[in-house]
Amino acid sequence: MIHSYVDSPLGPLLLTGDGEALTGLYTDQHGRLPTDLGHRADEEFAQARTQLQEYFAGERDTFDLPLNPRGTAFQQSVWQALREIRYGTTMSYREVAEEIGNPKAVRAVGSANSRNPISIIVPCHRVVGSDGKLVGYAGGFSAKRWLLDHELATAGRSARLVATG
Repeated sequence: MIHSYVDSPLGPLLLTGDGEALTGLYTDQHGRLPTDLGHRADEEFAQARTQLQEYFAGERDTFDLPLNPRGTAFQQSVWQALREIRYGTTMSYREVAEEIGNPKAVRAVGSANSRNPISIIVPCHRVVGSDGKLVGYAGGFSAKRWLLDHELATAGRSARLVATG
């Protein structure tokens, strides 16, 4: 395991990898941070750092990085579905469950979403409640709000999100 940090408008982001692919991306608000970070290897994350900087500058709306999130087959299917949610848009947990062919698995989709180890790049922040309200985000509610607002603004959209709380 190797790791690095990158500055962002959300604060420092922790990047983890296995030397070949990105295995994690965490805000400092994440409740589930890895315990064994291995050694720091900033140079190994140059491509991820560049793409994240472009994303935050509004110059990138997709990522092209090798990823290796660790999880169950079901979690993997949810995380793959998340990667297909277009920049500047959202889907409900129910829509994600339907997308993976398991419409009754809404709660399980929510659980898999909350366990996504590669936030932002695997855009779990784009999943909202069925009523369009912002619900849960392992990186913190304010980070989710910021990410969605950023994407809406840079995608040229004027839609407003309904906040809970």
